[in-house]
Amino acid sequence: MKQLQDFSKTYQKELNFHVKDSSYERCKASLLMNHMLLTTEVAEVAELLREMVNDTEKQIANGINEMDALNAAKAKVSDEIGKEISDCLAYLCKLANFFERDMESDFYNKMEEVKNRFNK
Repeated sequence: MKQLQDFSKTYQKELNFHVKDSSYERCKASLLMNHMLLTTEVAEVAELLREMVNDTEKQIANGINEMDALNAAKAKVSDEIGKEISDCLAYLCKLANFFERDMESDFYNKMEEVKNRFNK
């Protein structure tokens, strides 16, 4: 994850996609743009999930076994959903880099917190 985050930082800087921090207004505008783009990508993931479910339901209505229908619909959206998840990850990396967060440590710490919450 650290390599991904470092790559993202360099890549975004090269393309001038990084959070602009030369002034408060530029920083605010960059963060709001990142927020908008991230939520757009999350919505695209949701749209592909909806497409998968609708396709599965249609196939089931046509007499296809449920799991066969699901697997076929899943395969149909797999490449596109991978791209959209990657877009989401890029925007999350940008935020993590702005806040100087180590995404890998944060992830494992959060998963431990969740595990402890459910093991009470």
